[in-house]
Amino acid sequence: MTKDLKVGCQTFTWEMLGPAWTGDVDDLLAAIAAGGYAGIEITDTMIGSYADRPDEFAVALKNHGLQLVSFAFGSHTGFTLADQIDADLVSAQRWVDFAAHFSGALVSIGSATVVSDGPRSEKFKVAAEFYNRAAALGQASGVTVAVHPSSHHNTLLFDRADYDTVFALLDPDLVGWVPDTGHILRGHDDILDTLNTYHDRIRYLHLKDVDANDQWAMLGQGVLDTPAVIDIVAKAPHFNGWLVLEEESETAGRDPAAAVKLNRQTMRGYGA
Repeated sequence: MTKDLKVGCQTFTWEMLGPAWTGDVDDLLAAIAAGGYAGIEITDTMIGSYADRPDEFAVALKNHGLQLVSFAFGSHTGFTLADQIDADLVSAQRWVDFAAHFSGALVSIGSATVVSDGPRSEKFKVAAEFYNRAAALGQASGVTVAVHPSSHHNTLLFDRADYDTVFALLDPDLVGWVPDTGHILRGHDDILDTLNTYHDRIRYLHLKDVDANDQWAMLGQGVLDTPAVIDIVAKAPHFNGWLVLEEESETAGRDPAAAVKLNRQTMRGYGA
Protein backbone atom coordinates (compact mmCIF):
# COMPACT_ATOMS: atom_id res chain seq x y z
CA MET A 1 0.00 0.00 0.00
CA THR A 2 1.06 3.57 -0.57
CA LYS A 3 2.35 5.47 2.44
CA ASP A 4 0.44 8.69 1.75
CA LEU A 5 -3.03 7.34 2.49
CA LYS A 6 -5.18 9.57 4.68
CA VAL A 7 -8.01 8.32 6.87
CA GLY A 8 -11.24 10.23 7.39
CA CYS A 9 -14.54 9.53 9.14
CA GLN A 10 -18.09 9.87 7.86
CA THR A 11 -20.63 11.39 10.25
CA PHE A 12 -23.47 9.03 9.27
CA THR A 13 -22.39 6.81 12.16
CA TRP A 14 -24.08 9.38 14.40
CA GLU A 15 -26.76 10.44 11.92
CA MET A 16 -28.21 6.92 11.82
CA LEU A 17 -29.11 7.25 15.52
CA GLY A 18 -31.78 9.80 14.68
CA PRO A 19 -33.29 11.57 17.72
CA ALA A 20 -31.17 9.41 20.03
CA TRP A 21 -28.20 11.58 19.05
CA THR A 22 -28.44 14.82 21.01
CA GLY A 23 -24.97 16.25 20.39
CA ASP A 24 -23.86 18.92 17.93
CA VAL A 25 -21.25 19.33 15.23
CA ASP A 26 -18.51 20.28 17.65
CA ASP A 27 -19.14 17.05 19.55
CA LEU A 28 -18.70 15.15 16.29
CA LEU A 29 -15.43 16.89 15.54
CA ALA A 30 -14.12 16.18 19.02
CA ALA A 31 -15.03 12.48 18.83
CA ILE A 32 -13.56 12.05 15.36
CA ALA A 33 -10.35 13.83 16.26
CA ALA A 34 -10.05 11.77 19.46
CA GLY A 35 -10.51 8.66 17.33
CA GLY A 36 -7.31 9.44 15.47
CA TYR A 37 -8.71 10.63 12.16
CA ALA A 38 -7.22 13.27 9.89
CA GLY A 39 -10.38 14.23 8.02
CA ILE A 40 -14.15 14.26 8.04
CA GLU A 41 -16.96 13.80 5.57
CA ILE A 42 -20.05 15.55 6.84
CA THR A 43 -23.62 15.59 5.53
CA ASP A 44 -26.24 18.25 5.00
CA THR A 45 -28.20 16.66 7.85
CA MET A 46 -25.33 16.90 10.35
CA ILE A 47 -23.71 20.24 9.45
CA GLY A 48 -26.18 22.03 11.70
CA SER A 49 -25.48 25.66 12.54
CA TYR A 50 -22.36 25.74 10.37
CA ALA A 51 -24.39 25.33 7.16
CA ASP A 52 -24.20 29.04 6.40
CA ARG A 53 -20.89 29.65 8.17
CA PRO A 54 -18.20 27.80 6.23
CA ASP A 55 -15.43 30.08 7.48
CA GLU A 56 -16.33 29.33 11.10
CA PHE A 57 -16.51 25.62 10.28
CA ALA A 58 -13.01 25.87 8.84
CA VAL A 59 -11.81 27.30 12.15
CA ALA A 60 -13.52 24.50 14.07
CA LEU A 61 -11.90 21.89 11.84
CA LYS A 62 -8.48 23.47 12.28
CA ASN A 63 -8.92 23.54 16.04
CA HIS A 64 -9.47 19.78 15.97
CA GLY A 65 -6.69 19.07 13.47
CA LEU A 66 -9.14 17.90 10.81
CA GLN A 67 -9.61 18.50 7.08
CA LEU A 68 -12.89 18.49 5.19
CA VAL A 69 -12.68 15.56 2.80
CA SER A 70 -16.13 15.94 1.33
CA PHE A 71 -19.58 17.40 1.87
CA ALA A 72 -22.34 14.85 1.22
CA PHE A 73 -25.99 15.54 0.53
CA GLY A 74 -29.15 13.78 -0.54
CA SER A 75 -32.71 14.74 -1.45
CA HIS A 76 -36.23 13.51 -0.78
CA THR A 77 -36.64 13.49 -4.57
CA GLY A 78 -34.14 10.65 -4.88
CA PHE A 79 -32.71 12.66 -7.78
CA THR A 80 -35.17 10.79 -10.02
CA LEU A 81 -38.03 13.30 -10.42
CA ALA A 82 -37.67 15.24 -13.65
CA ASP A 83 -39.71 18.20 -12.42
CA GLN A 84 -37.44 18.57 -9.38
CA ILE A 85 -34.07 18.68 -11.12
CA ASP A 86 -33.84 22.47 -10.98
CA ALA A 87 -34.64 22.49 -7.26
CA ASP A 88 -32.05 19.81 -6.60
CA LEU A 89 -29.51 21.83 -8.57
CA VAL A 90 -30.12 24.78 -6.25
CA SER A 91 -29.10 22.50 -3.37
CA ALA A 92 -26.11 21.27 -5.33
CA GLN A 93 -24.94 24.83 -5.93
CA ARG A 94 -25.34 25.66 -2.26
CA TRP A 95 -23.11 22.81 -1.16
CA VAL A 96 -20.62 23.36 -3.97
CA ASP A 97 -20.28 26.94 -2.73
CA PHE A 98 -19.76 25.61 0.80
CA ALA A 99 -17.12 23.07 -0.24
CA ALA A 100 -15.30 25.70 -2.29
CA HIS A 101 -14.12 27.26 0.98
CA PHE A 102 -12.03 24.15 1.71
CA SER A 103 -9.01 23.27 -0.40
CA GLY A 104 -9.43 19.89 -2.05
CA ALA A 105 -12.89 19.19 -0.60
CA LEU A 106 -15.36 17.37 -2.81
CA VAL A 107 -19.14 17.24 -2.94
CA SER A 108 -20.57 13.74 -2.71
CA ILE A 109 -24.12 13.28 -3.98
CA GLY A 110 -26.19 10.44 -2.61
CA SER A 111 -27.61 7.49 -4.45
CA ALA A 112 -30.45 7.88 -6.92
CA THR A 113 -33.55 6.41 -5.29
CA VAL A 114 -36.94 5.27 -6.54
CA VAL A 115 -39.60 7.52 -5.00
CA SER A 116 -42.32 7.30 -7.65
CA ASP A 117 -43.90 4.92 -10.13
CA GLY A 118 -42.61 4.56 -13.67
CA PRO A 119 -39.95 2.69 -15.64
CA ARG A 120 -36.50 2.43 -14.11
CA SER A 121 -34.94 3.37 -17.45
CA GLU A 122 -36.46 6.84 -17.22
CA LYS A 123 -35.29 7.26 -13.65
CA PHE A 124 -31.72 6.50 -14.71
CA LYS A 125 -31.97 9.22 -17.34
CA VAL A 126 -33.27 11.79 -14.85
CA ALA A 127 -30.61 10.90 -12.27
CA ALA A 128 -27.84 11.05 -14.85
CA GLU A 129 -29.00 14.45 -16.10
CA PHE A 130 -28.96 15.77 -12.55
CA TYR A 131 -25.54 14.29 -11.72
CA ASN A 132 -24.01 15.65 -14.92
CA ARG A 133 -25.43 19.12 -14.44
CA ALA A 134 -24.46 19.20 -10.75
CA ALA A 135 -20.92 18.18 -11.63
CA ALA A 136 -20.77 20.97 -14.20
CA LEU A 137 -21.69 23.41 -11.43
CA GLY A 138 -18.87 21.98 -9.38
CA GLN A 139 -16.39 22.27 -12.23
CA ALA A 140 -17.28 25.94 -12.66
CA SER A 141 -16.38 26.51 -9.01
CA GLY A 142 -13.32 24.29 -8.92
CA VAL A 143 -15.04 21.61 -6.84
CA THR A 144 -15.10 17.94 -7.85
CA VAL A 145 -18.52 16.31 -7.62
CA ALA A 146 -18.84 12.55 -7.17
CA VAL A 147 -21.70 10.05 -6.94
CA HIS A 148 -22.10 7.74 -3.96
CA PRO A 149 -24.28 4.71 -4.81
CA SER A 150 -25.87 2.87 -1.89
CA SER A 151 -27.72 -0.35 -1.12
CA HIS A 152 -30.31 1.24 1.13
CA HIS A 153 -34.07 0.95 0.65
CA ASN A 154 -35.34 1.71 -2.87
CA THR A 155 -31.91 2.61 -4.23
CA LEU A 156 -31.69 2.77 -8.02
CA LEU A 157 -27.98 1.92 -7.85
CA PHE A 158 -27.87 -1.51 -6.20
CA ASP A 159 -26.28 -4.19 -8.36
CA ARG A 160 -23.60 -4.31 -11.06
CA ALA A 161 -26.13 -3.85 -13.84
CA ASP A 162 -27.28 -0.62 -12.18
CA TYR A 163 -23.69 0.62 -11.92
CA ASP A 164 -23.08 -0.18 -15.58
CA THR A 165 -26.27 1.62 -16.58
CA VAL A 166 -25.65 4.83 -14.68
CA PHE A 167 -21.94 5.05 -15.52
CA ALA A 168 -22.79 4.75 -19.21
CA LEU A 169 -24.93 7.88 -18.82
CA LEU A 170 -22.49 9.95 -16.76
CA ASP A 171 -19.80 12.20 -18.22
CA PRO A 172 -16.55 10.55 -17.04
CA ASP A 173 -14.71 13.87 -17.29
CA LEU A 174 -17.18 15.56 -14.95
CA VAL A 175 -18.70 13.08 -12.53
CA GLY A 176 -16.54 11.19 -10.08
CA TRP A 177 -17.37 8.08 -8.09
CA VAL A 178 -17.13 7.36 -4.37
CA PRO A 179 -17.18 3.56 -4.21
CA ASP A 180 -18.55 2.24 -0.93
CA THR A 181 -17.31 -1.25 -0.18
CA GLY A 182 -20.22 -2.22 2.04
CA HIS A 183 -22.86 -1.13 -0.43
CA ILE A 184 -21.09 -2.85 -3.32
CA LEU A 185 -20.80 -6.10 -1.37
CA ARG A 186 -24.50 -6.03 -0.50
CA GLY A 187 -25.44 -5.53 -4.13
CA HIS A 188 -23.05 -7.81 -5.99
CA ASP A 189 -20.11 -10.13 -5.50
CA ASP A 190 -17.70 -8.72 -8.07
CA ILE A 191 -16.35 -5.85 -5.96
CA LEU A 192 -12.77 -6.12 -7.22
CA ASP A 193 -13.86 -6.28 -10.85
CA THR A 194 -16.21 -3.33 -10.33
CA LEU A 195 -13.40 -1.26 -8.87
CA ASN A 196 -11.02 -2.25 -11.65
CA THR A 197 -13.57 -1.61 -14.40
CA TYR A 198 -14.38 1.91 -13.23
CA HIS A 199 -11.08 2.79 -11.54
CA ASP A 200 -10.69 5.95 -13.61
CA ARG A 201 -13.82 7.42 -11.98
CA ILE A 202 -12.73 6.85 -8.36
CA ARG A 203 -12.06 10.01 -6.36
CA TYR A 204 -11.89 8.63 -2.81
CA LEU A 205 -13.08 5.50 -1.02
CA HIS A 206 -15.73 4.66 1.56
CA LEU A 207 -14.73 1.63 3.62
CA LYS A 208 -17.45 -0.44 5.31
CA ASP A 209 -17.69 -4.14 6.04
CA VAL A 210 -20.55 -6.65 5.96
CA ASP A 211 -20.88 -10.21 7.20
CA ALA A 212 -21.84 -13.27 5.13
CA ASN A 213 -25.52 -12.34 5.54
CA ASP A 214 -25.02 -8.79 4.20
CA GLN A 215 -25.44 -7.28 7.65
CA TRP A 216 -23.19 -4.38 8.62
CA ALA A 217 -20.08 -5.43 10.48
CA MET A 218 -17.21 -3.60 12.09
CA LEU A 219 -14.28 -3.12 9.75
CA GLY A 220 -12.18 -6.27 9.56
CA GLN A 221 -14.91 -8.44 11.07
CA GLY A 222 -16.78 -9.20 7.86
CA VAL A 223 -16.08 -10.51 4.37
CA LEU A 224 -14.36 -7.44 2.90
CA ASP A 225 -10.83 -7.99 1.59
CA THR A 226 -9.69 -4.55 2.70
CA PRO A 227 -6.05 -4.76 1.54
CA ALA A 228 -7.08 -5.92 -1.96
CA VAL A 229 -9.58 -3.06 -2.27
CA ILE A 230 -7.09 -0.45 -1.13
CA ASP A 231 -4.43 -1.78 -3.49
CA ILE A 232 -6.78 -1.29 -6.45
CA VAL A 233 -8.08 2.12 -5.39
CA ALA A 234 -4.62 3.47 -4.55
CA LYS A 235 -3.63 2.98 -8.19
CA ALA A 236 -6.66 4.80 -9.59
CA PRO A 237 -5.52 7.86 -11.60
CA HIS A 238 -7.80 10.36 -9.84
CA PHE A 239 -7.75 8.88 -6.32
CA ASN A 240 -6.94 11.67 -3.85
CA GLY A 241 -5.59 9.45 -1.09
CA TRP A 242 -8.56 9.59 1.29
CA LEU A 243 -10.02 6.46 2.87
CA VAL A 244 -13.24 7.44 4.61
CA LEU A 245 -14.52 5.00 7.22
CA GLU A 246 -18.27 4.85 7.71
CA GLU A 247 -19.68 2.54 10.37
CA GLU A 248 -23.32 1.44 10.47
CA SER A 249 -23.13 -1.73 12.57
CA GLU A 250 -25.02 -2.45 15.78
CA THR A 251 -21.74 -1.88 17.61
CA ALA A 252 -21.70 1.69 16.34
CA GLY A 253 -25.34 2.11 17.26
CA ARG A 254 -24.45 1.41 20.89
CA ASP A 255 -21.35 3.63 21.05
CA PRO A 256 -20.44 5.57 17.88
CA ALA A 257 -17.29 7.18 19.25
CA ALA A 258 -15.86 3.88 20.49
CA ALA A 259 -16.73 2.15 17.21
CA VAL A 260 -15.03 4.70 14.97
CA LYS A 261 -11.98 4.70 17.24
CA LEU A 262 -11.73 0.91 16.94
CA ASN A 263 -12.07 1.13 13.16
CA ARG A 264 -9.20 3.60 13.07
CA GLN A 265 -7.07 1.14 15.03
CA THR A 266 -8.03 -1.58 12.55
CA MET A 267 -6.88 0.60 9.66
CA ARG A 268 -3.48 1.00 11.27
CA GLY A 269 -3.19 -2.76 11.07
CA TYR A 270 -3.64 -2.41 7.30
CA GLY A 271 -0.86 0.16 7.16
CA ALA A 272 -2.99 3.31 6.86
